[in-house]
Amino acid sequence: MCTGQRTKLFVVVYFFFIQKRTLRKELEEEMAEMMAEAAVDSNEDVLEETEDLGPFESDDGGTFQQVTNLLDIIDSESAKTDMAGASLDMRKTLASVIITEKATTEPLAVMNALIRCLQVPEISTKRKVTIYNILQEIIQQEGELEERCVQRLVAIASKEMRETPEMEGYVKAEVASDTLVALSRNHFSLVMYELQHHLKPLNLTDEFVLVTLAKLANGNVFEFMPYMGITLATIFTMLRLANEAKIRQVICSAVETFCETVRFYLRHSEDSVYPVMTEEQFALKLFPMYCYFVTVWLRQHNPEVKLGVIKSLKPMLKLLLPNDDLREQVYDYIPLLLAEYQGGLEALFITQVLRQILEMSVTTNTPVPQMQLHTIFTELHVQVCTKVPSQHQYSNQNLAEIVRCFVALARSYPRELMKFFFSQMEMSKEAIRVGTLALIRAVVSADEPRMNIRTICMAIRVVKNTLSDTRSKVRIAILRIIGQLALSGYQERVKGWGLKYVSVQLTISTYKLTNRRDSLCQRDLEEKMVHKVTMDTVKILTSAVSGMTNEFWVRLLCYIMETDHTEALTPICVSLTNLAERQLHSDDTEASAAGKSRHVDLPAPQKLLARLLVLMSSPYKGEGRGIAMLNLLRTLSQSIAPTMADMWEQEIPLLVQYLEEHTEFTWNQKAWEDKLIQFLRNSLKKTRGSSWSLRLGKELNNQISSFDSPSLEKGFLYQALGFTLATGLEASKVEVLLLELLYKTDYSNDFDREGVILCFGLCARGQVKTVLNVLHDFEDRIQESEQSWQIGAWRKDHPWRREAVKSALMVMYSCVASYCHPQMLLNHVDSPITAKIIHHYSSSCQNVSLKMAFMKSIVQVTNAVNNIKDLEDFQYAPKTALTGIITAVIRAESTDNLVSPVRTMAMDALSHLSKLKPFYSTEENSELMDIGIHSVISLQPPREDNESITVGRTLYISNPLKSMETDFEESGGQKLARKGLAPGFPCLLLCPGLYPQLLEKWILSEKEWEREKAMKLHLHLLKIYVQSVGVCIPLKLGQFGTMVGLIAPCTCDAHRRTRIASTNVLSTLLDLHASQTCSLWSTAKEKELEKCKEDLWGTDMEKIFCASSRIAKVVCMEFNCDEVVSLIQKLCENIGAMDLQHDKASVTWIGTFLQMRVKDLEDKAAEILGAILVHLPGVDQPEVRHLLIKGILLLAHYHQDTVLTSLLRQPLPMESHLTEVWLAVAENVSFARTMLHGLMSRLQSRFTPRVNATSKADVWRLAAVDPLMALCTTHLLIQKMDQEGALLGLLPDLLYTLLLQLASSHEPEAASPVLKTWRLVHTRPLPEELNPQRITIKSMQLLCKKIRSERLEHALEEQAVWALLEDGGSFLEGVSRLARLCMRHVEGYRPRLSELVLRGMDSQVPSCRISSTAICVELMSDPILHQEKLLKPAVLALEQGAEQEEDEALRVLSLRALGNMALGAPRKVKQYRKLLLEKCLGSLRGPASIRVTAEGMGALAKILAELREGDVGAFFDSISERCRVFFDNESELLRLKAFILFGRLAKVVRISKKHFFKGEVKKAWVPLMLHCQDPCSDTARACMATMFQCVHFWGWKSLESPSGQSDASTDDRMVVFQTTMCSILAQKKPAVLYSFLLETMTYIKSNLSRIRIAACNLAGIIMKQMSTHYLKKLDFPALRNSLQELQLDTDPGVRRAALETLKVLDSCSQHWLLASPGGMS
Repeated sequence: MCTGQRTKLFVVVYFFFIQKRTLRKELEEEMAEMMAEAAVDSNEDVLEETEDLGPFESDDGGTFQQVTNLLDIIDSESAKTDMAGASLDMRKTLASVIITEKATTEPLAVMNALIRCLQVPEISTKRKVTIYNILQEIIQQEGELEERCVQRLVAIASKEMRETPEMEGYVKAEVASDTLVALSRNHFSLVMYELQHHLKPLNLTDEFVLVTLAKLANGNVFEFMPYMGITLATIFTMLRLANEAKIRQVICSAVETFCETVRFYLRHSEDSVYPVMTEEQFALKLFPMYCYFVTVWLRQHNPEVKLGVIKSLKPMLKLLLPNDDLREQVYDYIPLLLAEYQGGLEALFITQVLRQILEMSVTTNTPVPQMQLHTIFTELHVQVCTKVPSQHQYSNQNLAEIVRCFVALARSYPRELMKFFFSQMEMSKEAIRVGTLALIRAVVSADEPRMNIRTICMAIRVVKNTLSDTRSKVRIAILRIIGQLALSGYQERVKGWGLKYVSVQLTISTYKLTNRRDSLCQRDLEEKMVHKVTMDTVKILTSAVSGMTNEFWVRLLCYIMETDHTEALTPICVSLTNLAERQLHSDDTEASAAGKSRHVDLPAPQKLLARLLVLMSSPYKGEGRGIAMLNLLRTLSQSIAPTMADMWEQEIPLLVQYLEEHTEFTWNQKAWEDKLIQFLRNSLKKTRGSSWSLRLGKELNNQISSFDSPSLEKGFLYQALGFTLATGLEASKVEVLLLELLYKTDYSNDFDREGVILCFGLCARGQVKTVLNVLHDFEDRIQESEQSWQIGAWRKDHPWRREAVKSALMVMYSCVASYCHPQMLLNHVDSPITAKIIHHYSSSCQNVSLKMAFMKSIVQVTNAVNNIKDLEDFQYAPKTALTGIITAVIRAESTDNLVSPVRTMAMDALSHLSKLKPFYSTEENSELMDIGIHSVISLQPPREDNESITVGRTLYISNPLKSMETDFEESGGQKLARKGLAPGFPCLLLCPGLYPQLLEKWILSEKEWEREKAMKLHLHLLKIYVQSVGVCIPLKLGQFGTMVGLIAPCTCDAHRRTRIASTNVLSTLLDLHASQTCSLWSTAKEKELEKCKEDLWGTDMEKIFCASSRIAKVVCMEFNCDEVVSLIQKLCENIGAMDLQHDKASVTWIGTFLQMRVKDLEDKAAEILGAILVHLPGVDQPEVRHLLIKGILLLAHYHQDTVLTSLLRQPLPMESHLTEVWLAVAENVSFARTMLHGLMSRLQSRFTPRVNATSKADVWRLAAVDPLMALCTTHLLIQKMDQEGALLGLLPDLLYTLLLQLASSHEPEAASPVLKTWRLVHTRPLPEELNPQRITIKSMQLLCKKIRSERLEHALEEQAVWALLEDGGSFLEGVSRLARLCMRHVEGYRPRLSELVLRGMDSQVPSCRISSTAICVELMSDPILHQEKLLKPAVLALEQGAEQEEDEALRVLSLRALGNMALGAPRKVKQYRKLLLEKCLGSLRGPASIRVTAEGMGALAKILAELREGDVGAFFDSISERCRVFFDNESELLRLKAFILFGRLAKVVRISKKHFFKGEVKKAWVPLMLHCQDPCSDTARACMATMFQCVHFWGWKSLESPSGQSDASTDDRMVVFQTTMCSILAQKKPAVLYSFLLETMTYIKSNLSRIRIAACNLAGIIMKQMSTHYLKKLDFPALRNSLQELQLDTDPGVRRAALETLKVLDSCSQHWLLASPGGMS
């Protein structure tokens, strides 16, 4: 979001916030004006002001007028709401709240006014609704009201409720009814009397009378019960008169409520104080009404009436059915209820009533008449078996209710119900059979009490009648009944027919699913559902039915062994586990007695284990079959292999735990297979010495054909077979199995071939001789021959190829070598393993696959040998033969083939062979070097995991690189050409990007002849590349720039031939680059390049450098930005590598490229700058350094943000080369000012909202930098910019930015600035001179000196501003002083400073906001904000600051600034008076700190000086009241501010507030007189001044000028004044004087000793002046005790004053006694 949009949004939100806050105030002012007008109209006489300061009470006429006005506001706002929106709704709500709040103080007056408003003629319905709503709120709020008022309201509401209902009348009647209900909570008798008065027998009453009665019954149960009987009787007399649908619905709803009320009463009758009415009595009163409802109203055609009747029947039946006599009569009306199923009524409601009757009949053991059974059966059964009409919404709930009905019927009439079910099952319709079976299942599953066994037997007989039905839904229903019978405890009833039926369905569904079509159809989906239900039933049966038949057990086991539908394996395994556990548990006792082990009969233990192991290799298939199969194995452990049982008990739980901890998405296949293999190996160890493992291997071998290739199961099967056969004891039988495996393998299938190879390798771990014998026997049997390859005809289905079998045999031998025991390997590695590998390779056609198989075999064999730890003197005899074969393969590889897997594998084989003894001789190494180079250079450039890495490793054997270096040095590439490398397209020639890596060390050599030859070789290779390659391999990004950067400095080489050769290389590179990028190389550029070559032939170095620069200009436009970066990086790297000429040439090229292409390098500026800065410290020559710094400045001119950010990210302390860069910046004043702006932006970025970057420049501009680095740079620039006036325009920005930075450094988190950049470079702590605070203050001092104002410098030093700023505790005071002095002594910068401050006050950073507000305090006391039209935003910002309760400093400064508005813009105080007074007054309310409260009162005192009484308005009262609260505060500051503010209020008071303020003076007079002797002298003086300002409010001239001598002390003058004051009060207002004494005595317990003394003295003076009449009211003993307690005070002055007062008290006591009628007697 842009800044403008955010500002607009802020203004809108702020406007609504202010509007909401001030809305209530505006309403109150509007009401005050209306009340004033009403008062003028109604009271013509003005109240005369009296001396008494008592409260003023308004009359009822004023309340009525006020309520009427508020109602007018509500009505007017309601009319405007559609147009104006939420603001008017708020006004309407506030008006209603004002009426309700007024009722809390004057409830009777407000209620009478509202009732009077209801009686106004022609009042609108909307207003009546509003009045009733307000009345309801007042009634709920007040509780009991005056009885006469309630009677009036009841009469009016009753009349309104009974009027003829219309559309608006309904609303009016409803609120009137609700009002009566609200009144009934405290005035029930009055409301009930009114309603019963209108409820007359044989007279149809108004509907809302019934509605209200129902509400009263619901809300006042016990109070209503005495009227319940008469109410029901009266309503019954109305039933025949109710002909309209509406009144019938109302009566039904009321009766429903009455019934629920009666039931509640009956449940809690012990809590009632009224006479008890029995349930039977209520039932007798309700039954006639029930009969009428069912026989008359239920037969009407109106659906709404029917629904009302049905809903009312349910609570009525709860009262009727418990009665034995009435229950039989209720049964007679059941046919009428059943008849309603044929109507349009929702069936659910009818079924609920019917279910209620049927369940009660079961509970009470009084069945419904048998003659009604068939009708009930038929009506309910039809709804279960037919499709529900679309208009019925509660079909599922209805079915649930019907099921409960049938359960109840089954308990009462089981025989009749089953007979009915049997008749329905004889029908062939699927829906009827499925529905009937579902009902039978519900009957079977009935909860307690359970169905009797006879009912269950009859139900089973019905089910058995349909077992031959083959339809899917019927089969599912029967299966579910069988499962339910088992779950419900009837296991014995399903053992025969049930188990057989489940077994048959399992077989049928599995067969159909495994032989289904490819595309699913409806029938397949249904069969899948049958299979799922069958599985669930099997699981239930096996877990619930004991004594399962052996036939069922065997069928489940065969299912696991034979089925291809593996999705069902999990539930079957779970079921088998349950069966086995139950069987083992039942046999435990017998087995223990017989001394036998627990076991279960299994068809073939090895076959079952083999099957389960292979299937467990994919444990998450089929709903997680792995865990189920492991649990089955654990359960059957004693039966499968008793010797493994103990081990399985330990390891199987671990396997289960692994599967439970993972999912199919998180598990690791390899890790799981390893665990299974280890489990298998541990199991086989337990069977050593037996043929168990051999039989298991045979079963595994038999299962190979059962799985597809490729598959996880088959891959694991090969592994398991290999491990199993390795443990076999009878070698002959193992050979038979292995030979059979070799024969039936399809060698053209890669998966099967690799599986067999792995199997043979794993078997070789324990049977290496057997495996080798089998391989040899297999080779003999397939009649191997060198000339022909004959394979037996017995494998016609596998069209083997000679190459496939030979490659498999080679890898098989090598795999045997990899897995067999090391000692056995050494015995067999030469012969037959390696010999057979060589034989099979030599006797083949040697195609690519055979070559790769051969190389793979050699690598495996050599690796196996190398992995043996103790080889000692082992000599690998076949090494020479293998080396010859491999080198022949490498030579045979065509150089045109750029990527050859054979070459790669051959190099790898050579690498492994080289590690074995005997080692290669020097000649052999040399030959291999030649072969390796010839092969490798024809490949692509080396990359990670490329074959060239392997080649490099191989060629490193004899360090052959020396010979290649000699070849390059002696003949410049000619020897390579003679060896035939050039025509062979070597990799080196195809990739010119590799040239710099090969030739750089010679090009940068210090020897001229080495540089010359290297350059010529470079040129020669480039020419060969250009001439030989038709399609060029493009250079990688950056390689072209790197190559040019390497060559460019040589254009200024001291050797002429080197210069010319380097120019030719550049020309060739440019041609190559142009051809690869399809760019045009103009003729003009070629001519210019030729001229430059001619100039390079000379000896004048200036011309040579000039020619080199021209070459750079010619070629620079051919570079893209990335190439420019790589060129500059290479040029910078080479600086210092050679002599000065080369370095100057490098920087010349850098400068030229930057001048020509700097505008295009926006994205690359940071990389270029980084390259220059990295190498700049190492440059020693001043000329070169100067040119590099010039290049940096050039970059900075065009890409300021990027360069500035990069420079600021350099580590501290600032190194010399970086300082040199900034000094160069400072020399250019205009550019330095630009950089200062950028630095300030970086420093201020922490205090401004985060902005999203829209460009690369924004990214760098917004990037985070080290603030300390920015401060150091700013200080350096300010220090070095010596030109006069260079910084004047930046003064406010710099000063403000540095202040913000200094403020942030005082924050707690910034107290220890150990910066990241420093920690990256140094381990010691930050030096003291790099302290951010010190650097900031030094920069500010320098800045102030640049202003050249001696007065400012003198004032800053005199007032210790810098010391204040450096200390965090006095920082804000220092900011204020600095701002004040700058405004006083520096002209022309205040407008800019004001803008910056206002922007900072909106910051979200606390330090920035507080510092800006501190400056704003001084700006507010100056007219500058008003002159620049910035006052309004400043005030709004300060308003927000004043509301920040969590930030004390910000709130104090904001209040101080608001108060200073009276100094800077006094004329604007009146305009903003509401805001100013509200914010300052807010600081006096609630919990606030002393500083905030004191500042608020101080600001109020300043503001009130510029306001008149009318301007203060309603705030006057609040200010006065809050001010008095702080008169006795413990804080001296708060007392001082409070007295000053009270004195300011006294000056503001005029006529309208004089009466109110007199009361305030009266309340404050005692504290004022006492605090004139406050221990704080300033407070005492302020209090005395305030008191004498308030004297004239007493109206006595004699008090306005204190009597006594002018030279008397303050205490003496106060005694005289107090004496005079008390004397006058004793004469004119003795009651006030008496109250003053009582108030004064409360101060003798003050915490301030001076106040306690003053209180004692003032009490004595008052008692002396009091009359006898008031003396007798005093509690002399209590006063004496209080004064005597002061005799123990620690202050002697208090003790003396208390003693004197005690004497006065005794004197007054004696005087009163003498004056009493009895005298001293």
